[in-house]
Amino acid sequence: MNSYAHEGATMSTGELMAARTYPFSDPDRLNLNPLYEQLRHNEPLSRVRLPYGEEAWLATRYDDVRLVLGDARFSRAASVGRDEPRTHPHQGEMGMLAMDPPEHTRLRKLIAKAFTARRVETLRPRTQEIADELIDGMQALGSPADLVEHFATPLPVTVICELLGVPFADRDRFQLWSEAIISTTSLTPQQIMEYLGNLHAYIAGLIAQRREHETDDLLGAMVKARDEDNDRLTEAELVQLSAGLLAAGHETTVTQLPNFVYVLLTNPDRFAELRADPSLVPAAVDELMRYVPLGTAAAFARYATEDVMVGDVLVRAGEPVLGALASANRDDKVFEHPDELDFHRESNPHLGFGHGPHHCVGAQLARMELQVALQSLITRFPNLELAVAEEELPWKKGMLVRGLQELPVRW
Repeated sequence: MNSYAHEGATMSTGELMAARTYPFSDPDRLNLNPLYEQLRHNEPLSRVRLPYGEEAWLATRYDDVRLVLGDARFSRAASVGRDEPRTHPHQGEMGMLAMDPPEHTRLRKLIAKAFTARRVETLRPRTQEIADELIDGMQALGSPADLVEHFATPLPVTVICELLGVPFADRDRFQLWSEAIISTTSLTPQQIMEYLGNLHAYIAGLIAQRREHETDDLLGAMVKARDEDNDRLTEAELVQLSAGLLAAGHETTVTQLPNFVYVLLTNPDRFAELRADPSLVPAAVDELMRYVPLGTAAAFARYATEDVMVGDVLVRAGEPVLGALASANRDDKVFEHPDELDFHRESNPHLGFGHGPHHCVGAQLARMELQVALQSLITRFPNLELAVAEEELPWKKGMLVRGLQELPVRW
């Protein structure tokens, strides 16, 4: 029986509340459904039913979300074999996303060195070169231009290709196949399986090349680790990990960069503030990470491995809990005036990159890319503006993420 403990009383969930349909609504651009705020104040752990899978708890407060993501009593590995709550019909192989320490730690250690703050800073000059070349290309093309196609997509794709050692010329293929990882309903289950198979086969081919000719890129380092010590990495893990890095290494930044620019262009005072003081860019990137909801809904439930109190609610062993990152990032107990974009926050402990064992390993790389991108745009295009009416902008559909298909701009 599910139980809800409050002020010393324990009641069954069914006696207290019925599960809400979740997501609460279709995504509306980058706006959060107001129900999140109501739940944070009145029902911070609530019952929800997603389109697929079993019922779950939904955590909406910052402290509760952080607990669920970071406490060892909540497990991702326990999702294996369960009908995990989700927005998509398929329940595919999750790789590292379905692991707990120490197995998760074993794989993460293999790639973590490539994404340290120090290592990422060595990539900044090259990232700046790429940004400059892309903006030169936009200027040669002439105004207006689609920022998604000509800047926001090729920038992170080029960086991750050079870091991993993947040919940039293959970008159209692996970008298409990567959609399988973030699709909810944009692809059929058959297409998802086909695309994932193509992506894994493509990565396996690159791995085979490294075995014939050693390289000093990240993919080459992982192949070497696999071949020198089979206990560190299986062949299947090598393929999955490499494919995941390639997809995650560009998909989220490709999506968030246009989102950030859209927010700045529709908040002209904040854009003017950055133009007047470019030193605010690093703080602006973190504030935008807090403010802009990337996901269309909470995902990747953690399963309680024992009875755990989450706030005033008793979560029973075996029950899944979803952490709403976007809601946590708007918690007024942590962030003053949370619905305002403020580049001068003294403290900004946002959960935009997650928290706990599954905190985004590429967070420093994403920060650096976004900083370079925004700095370059405000410097080279100080008069940047939307080239179409805001209501004409096309948004992605059927994805785990919110994002623009196109962002026509002029300068």
